Amino acid sequence: MDARTKEMLKKVRTVEIQTRRIVHQVLTGSYRSAFKGSGIDFEEVREYCYGDDVRAIDWNVTARSDQTFIKKFREERELSILLVLDLSASGAFGSGGVSKREYAAELASALAFSAALNNDKVGLVLFTDRVEKVIYPQKGRKHVLRILREVLFYEPIGRGTNIVSALHYVSKMMKKRSVVFLLSDFLQFDNNQPQNTKDQPLFRALRLAGRKHDLVCGILSDPRETTLPSAGYVEFEDAESGDTIEINTRSKRFRRKYENLTSDLFARRDNAFRQSGLDTMHLRTDASYLKALRLLFAKRSGRHT
Repeated sequence: MDARTKEMLKKVRTVEIQTRRIVHQVLTGSYRSAFKGSGIDFEEVREYCYGDDVRAIDWNVTARSDQTFIKKFREERELSILLVLDLSASGAFGSGGVSKREYAAELASALAFSAALNNDKVGLVLFTDRVEKVIYPQKGRKHVLRILREVLFYEPIGRGTNIVSALHYVSKMMKKRSVVFLLSDFLQFDNNQPQNTKDQPLFRALRLAGRKHDLVCGILSDPRETTLPSAGYVEFEDAESGDTIEINTRSKRFRRKYENLTSDLFARRDNAFRQSGLDTMHLRTDASYLKALRLLFAKRSGRHT
């Protein structure tokens, strides 16, 4: 075993230990209540007790006896969880100690172990401007560790982003309704259509996927994407196209213009999500993902009660 392989296994093991502790202490119960099973199975009939739901009365059995009986059902708990991660080059950006991709990898690990501890299947799709890696949903620790390795160490081929293509692939891949976590910065939309963001192909594809599957969109961002420091002349590179430009960041006028443009861009994106009615998590690289998960789980648990 070479040094790189040993280092990878050590990293995977470290993340497993840290993530399992978080999942056990914080997420297990809320995860289970937030994501219900795909249906219910008939289990048995029993005598009616005061307080039982009268809608569950089995009238056929009741008619053949002197007692009232109700049907008892068991939740079909098993779920398939699919983690869909955007590995385009913009994910390499991070102004602090962690990039957007690393942040997404940590969150995906927590979700994978949450699924495993609840005996749910979990799978993975990694994409850029193409679908690059697919692992179909299965159960078990060995399977989750394989997903963890790919999330942490897979080296993408493409640099661009094509979320629409990834969603089309997921639609063909997953025939049964599943829970899909899509993690991306979602900056792939036409900046020349400010009034129609929600009607662009990206959001049409998201709404379509949300009708077929239980879709949750994790929107990744970094604080430096909306504010610039005064650092003199700095060369900026578009991570996905490779284009470069030199900017004088000492210019207050430029920094103000930059902040206005990026704030407007993100505001239109977030507004389109609200209008689409999709479940979202806002994930900043300078904040813990646990708060975002708790908010999501609490919102969904309330919806199911």
